[in-house]
Formats: sequence, C-alpha cells, structure tokens
Amino acid sequence: MNHTPTSAAIIAGAGMGHRLGADIPKALIQIDGVTLIERAFAALSPVVDEIVITAPAGYEDQFRAIVGDSATVITGGVLRSDSVNLALKSLSPSTKYVLVHDAARALATSELAERVLHGLTSGESAVIPALSVVDTIKEVDRDGYVRSTPDRSILRAVQTPQGFSVDVLKRAHEASEDATDDAALVEALGVKVKTIPGEARAMKITNPEDIAMAVTLVRDLDANMRVGVGTDAHAFSSDASRPLWLAGIHWPDVVGVDGHSDGDVAAHAICDALFSATGLGDLGSNFGVSDPQYSGAPGATLLAETFTRISKAGYAINNVVVQIVCNKPKIGPRRAEAINALSRALGGAPVSVTATSTDGLGFTGEGKGISAIATALVARKK
Repeated sequence: MNHTPTSAAIIAGAGMGHRLGADIPKALIQIDGVTLIERAFAALSPVVDEIVITAPAGYEDQFRAIVGDSATVITGGVLRSDSVNLALKSLSPSTKYVLVHDAARALATSELAERVLHGLTSGESAVIPALSVVDTIKEVDRDGYVRSTPDRSILRAVQTPQGFSVDVLKRAHEASEDATDDAALVEALGVKVKTIPGEARAMKITNPEDIAMAVTLVRDLDANMRVGVGTDAHAFSSDASRPLWLAGIHWPDVVGVDGHSDGDVAAHAICDALFSATGLGDLGSNFGVSDPQYSGAPGATLLAETFTRISKAGYAINNVVVQIVCNKPKIGPRRAEAINALSRALGGAPVSVTATSTDGLGFTGEGKGISAIATALVARKK
C-alpha cells in the first residue's frame, strides 16, 4: 500500500505576541487553557498527510513538546514569507497540495480546511476562505481625509487556511517580496484564486480584546461539552505470528501485542475516553475479558460498538485525540490512514492522531510494548 504524502499544511507560528502584551510567541498564548498552536494543529491534523510548523528561534522545543512526532517544527524566518519559504523546503517531495495557516486563526475548524483542500483536489490552483464585508469601507489619505468609498459588495475579508498547488506557491514566493497574504503573491503571477465561504470563528487573534472574544466563542461552543480521558498499554507478544493492529489498521512488519482482543491500544484508549466522558463505565466494564464475544475482537469493532452505545445514551462526538507511545512502528507515514480508519469506525467523527517515542524511556521506549492515551470531547444531543 502506498503511504506517500500528497497533502500538507504549514502553520506560521513564528510571530511574537507583543501586540497582545505578551513576551512569548503568540502561538503559545492560551485560549481557555489551550495554546493557539495546539488548537490550529488539532484542526489541521485530520485533514492533511503532514504538517510543518514554524517557531521563533529558541522556542522550537516548546512547540515540539506540544505536537510530539506528528509534525515537523522548524525555525521560522524574520518575515512571514521567509517562514513559509523555509517550510516549503521542508515538505515531502511528493506533496501536491499545501494549506498555509496562521496560528493566530486558531479557532478555524477542520471542516474549513477540508473545503479548502477539496477545492484544490477538484482542480483549482489556489483556494482561500473569505467573508463578505459588512461595514462600509473608506479609503483615506495620509492626513486622514476620505479619498473614496469602495463598493463593499465586491469586497471580501480573507482568512486562512489558504490552499495552493505546491508548484504554484513555490513560484509565487520565488517571484515576489514579502506579503501578509500568500494569495496576493499567487495573484501577482496571474493565477486565478478561488474564494470559498469562510467562518466567523476563524478570526485573527491580534489584540487583547480578540482574546476575550475568542474565550467567549470557545466557552459558548463548549457549554454543553464533556471531556473524558482513556489509556491502554500492551506488551509485544512472544508469538512471532501475532499480527499487530494499531489505530484500526494492520502493521505487517511488526509483531503484535498480547491482549484479550486484538490489542489495539489506540482504539481501546479511545473507547475508554468516550465511556469516561459519557459516564458509561470504562473499557473493562463494557468489553470485559469475561465476555467471550470480545475475544480477539478488532479494535474497529469495539469503537463502532462504543459509538453505538454513547449515541443511544444521547451523546455526539465533537472530537477525539489519541497519542500513541512507542518506538515501533513509525506512525507518521501512516498517520492519515490511521485517522481515516478510526474516524470511519466512529461514524465519521473528527479524530487526531499523534505519536511520541519518549526518547527511549520506559517500557515503550525500550521497545517492550505500546501504550496510548486518548481524550474525547462529547456533547449532549439537543
């Protein structure tokens, strides 16, 4: 099976938060306890095959601590275009489509990124989200006098993520100087840029009042939410013929782990997190070893059954994040495939998959087994 990446995202996070009154990178500022870079990464992770994040010099390790091995963190440049240029050079050679996103627009959803990418795969060379302008706009001179009043019906406020054919974006950056908007560089080449409807919540967080508005947005959206955490761990089997199933897919080059079912720690941790969030017990009370029907059961089957049970209890999945802890197999090349398998088992719910090797520490780092920790965000159906 071919796991060559074809889609990627660049998250520009190298800017400092001076206008926000902070002396740390803007991307590390928190909205209701979650950093902007983490929110942006979580939204893009289920959509593309790989992610490159630009960080200010000296803060790279802090960014890596947030995203683990599931994204490439590089040192950004002085200007935004410098950072994007550096990130473009870090993409896999097979990449055809790239989304460029600002960490400052951390509340943009996965659905927006999916619509941008869909526009590219449908044949467009450049796709950007945009909102109609509702205020009357004035063009003014240096002295503050009005020069003209543009027709607002043809004006749009542009957002990110912006999507491009990789070849087009590379040519645009080679041909032009710095710009606050990658689409402007592409326009300068004479390439048509397609607009799609944006999102009000994809606001740019620039000033202190923007943080207050973002917190209000997040809390309004999360008022009916519940969170659960789940973990699972299994040792590698002494039976060399034992297959490894992890994150809903088969890994043919690694010996499997021992367990009552198929030992899929990622799937099991997600089940545990969903039961925890909904108050429906845990993995053991729902699929205990005393129940023979779950002997050898695939992780995808347990996920589907979990989804059915929490749905009947009146809950919908808002998002699931699972981090796999192991030094084998390498998750990155098949991350998109794993996300698709897990999401499919959960009725299409948004899923993020990250991975870490723990630098050789613990039983996972020593290659004795695999563990996973999952967080589930659910909401009561209205």
